[in-house]
Amino acid sequence: MTNVQHTETQELAALVAPYHKTGVTPRSEEHITAAVEELLGQMTLAEKIGQMSQCADSEFAFGGDVEADPTDILVREGRVGSILGAFNSRRTFDLQKLSVEQSRLRIPLLFNADVIHGYQTIFPIPLGWASSWDLQQIKNACVIAAREATASGITYNHAPMVDITRDARWGRVMEGAGEDPYLGSLIAKAQVEGFQGEDLFSEETLIACLKHFVAYGASESGRDYNTVDISEWTLRNVYLPPFKAGLEAGSASVMNAFNFYNGVPIAGNKFILNDLLRKELGFDGMLISDYGAMDEIYIHGAARDRKEAARMSLDATMDIEMVTQLYEQYLPDLIAEGKVDIAQVDAAVRRILTYKYVIGIMDDPFRYIRPDKEAEYHFHPEHLQASLELARKSIVLLKNENRILPLSKTSVLNGDSTIALIGPFADSKDLLGAWQFSRYGEQTVTLREGFQAKGISDDKLLYAQGSAVNEAISGGIEQALQTARQADVVVLALGEDSEMSGEAASRMDITIPAPQQKLAEAIVKLGKPVILVLTNGRPLVLDWYEQNVDAIVETWFLGSQAGHAIADVLLGDYNPSGKLTMSFPKHGGQTPIYYNRFNTGRPLNDQNKDEKYISKYLDGPNDPLYPFGYGLSYTNFTYSALKLDRDIIKRGESITVRATVTNTGNAAGEETVQMYIQDLYGSTVRPVKELKGFRKIQLAPGQSTQVEFKISESDLQYCNAKLQWIAEEGEFKVFVGTNSNEVIERTFELI
Repeated sequence: MTNVQHTETQELAALVAPYHKTGVTPRSEEHITAAVEELLGQMTLAEKIGQMSQCADSEFAFGGDVEADPTDILVREGRVGSILGAFNSRRTFDLQKLSVEQSRLRIPLLFNADVIHGYQTIFPIPLGWASSWDLQQIKNACVIAAREATASGITYNHAPMVDITRDARWGRVMEGAGEDPYLGSLIAKAQVEGFQGEDLFSEETLIACLKHFVAYGASESGRDYNTVDISEWTLRNVYLPPFKAGLEAGSASVMNAFNFYNGVPIAGNKFILNDLLRKELGFDGMLISDYGAMDEIYIHGAARDRKEAARMSLDATMDIEMVTQLYEQYLPDLIAEGKVDIAQVDAAVRRILTYKYVIGIMDDPFRYIRPDKEAEYHFHPEHLQASLELARKSIVLLKNENRILPLSKTSVLNGDSTIALIGPFADSKDLLGAWQFSRYGEQTVTLREGFQAKGISDDKLLYAQGSAVNEAISGGIEQALQTARQADVVVLALGEDSEMSGEAASRMDITIPAPQQKLAEAIVKLGKPVILVLTNGRPLVLDWYEQNVDAIVETWFLGSQAGHAIADVLLGDYNPSGKLTMSFPKHGGQTPIYYNRFNTGRPLNDQNKDEKYISKYLDGPNDPLYPFGYGLSYTNFTYSALKLDRDIIKRGESITVRATVTNTGNAAGEETVQMYIQDLYGSTVRPVKELKGFRKIQLAPGQSTQVEFKISESDLQYCNAKLQWIAEEGEFKVFVGTNSNEVIERTFELI
């Protein structure tokens, strides 16, 4: 912290201190209910609609511009109940002070933000941290993010994103946990529990918001905001489970998806939001529209005008309108005309006010604005250490020809070998990714800095940028070649910049950009050992690199400590253990591609691969380059002795599955043992495999352990054609292995 920042913190702390209250305790449910009803009775219709309205107040852009009165006026007049993007704690204080001192009913504001993978200390992007398969570390990252964000006054988080993602062209895959509903559900639960903690009354917990309900990840062609058209059977089997898990974990809020379902935009879709979310799933928390989504009901062509869009949204039980003003403009007339009922408005406001009491701001409006804690928590060394640990676990080793990795740190430090760092990400601080708003971006550890921190001298650690991310540099390749010729090994750091993934960042071509490809081709021609280190927010097409470089290391956007984590892995101080949660296509034409596909009536196999009328491509394989669950280690793990304690079970019984895993290599390592199940026949078609369990184990060289799983009736259930969640009698296969492709198997039967 600079002297100026320290002075500003002290000044704000002195300003806020008189407003903090002591001895405030959580109210009981009965007291909250009574207080909400009393307050509702005092509110005018305009004030109720104000609680249902949110305005933006931020230096960051979250969508297109929306015309609105200045924030100060909206707050003073009680026309908004929450603020989007007020990251500046002084601004948060000023707006809260304005609301509780100058609006008629003195109702405090909620302050909303998108804290996706860290607030000031940045962690790996969610697609990256999902590759750790470490639920506790992911939860801890969310605990830290909440601790940092709430110290700045933020109370309501627009995260986690729990959309299932199967198409790497879609930029928002970086925000989610990948293609699998089972793993996605566990990670959704971990994130909600991390953000919300055990008690939302704590000043260090955030309201979590599950988004985007529902099936936004199925956007056609991987194009953001595009059409989604799926069956309810697919909806329930694939896209709904992570939301159910997040709701069961207690998420206080849900955000709608931009897409439509059965032709009706979800922001105004009564079946999805009221019948499914509220009535069937039992959600009684706050439902918030995504940015401008209510207005887009009209733009979609599903409403005659914006007034009709407002009616549809209220009928769907939308509580909070993000940034647009349809409720303010049209609800009074809709109520006067009898097209909506004031009771619908009251129900929405009741939910909003309830959570304002639950988090304690009705009794202590400034409790989250804590400049002293801001100074203490933001970029705290313990938070940076947690970011580093999760970053290491998120790295996935995709290729390691002839065990070129790890590099010999001793050899480099002794001056016996030289490393060349080449590429636009060799010394770049653009390692945080999309959806982060850290003020500490310039303190991001680059790959070069990570190597330097190991004590490697500059004469043994050469560097050339070679190319920009999306454009050539004059003389860049020539300089890179000159640098590489002086080295014994080349670390080629390529990928996407942070603007190439995230919202509104879909790509038709998911290869490494052409200028970097030219650089790579020139470097490879030198004949030096080449290690590709990737920085990216989605699976990329890497077939050329698989064929032409010696090692490939997937590092995603790893966050504040990225360079240290990558250097730890490349130099052998950490044995990589990450496993992919999205399949990497061999060719872009395979997308969307995912492991839990269906067999089809004409499946491709080794016996029929030369036949014509088979489900296959003329010009390439069906299989991905790297499947779900894939990731190498610096050691080897072998699987054997898969055993079941029984091969027939009845309803209500379970099967114990045991497999022996042995470390047959020369290094200690961590393995994620994965269990999949296939329902061989059902009343509807079933996936060829579905993840149903995993265990993380640590093994020393030569060590073996027996890994155990339990399969119960619930693990065999799915949503059938009648939309019943049921386990059907019949035969099943169980698979155990290191990824979704390399497995050993046994068969059992449910009778």
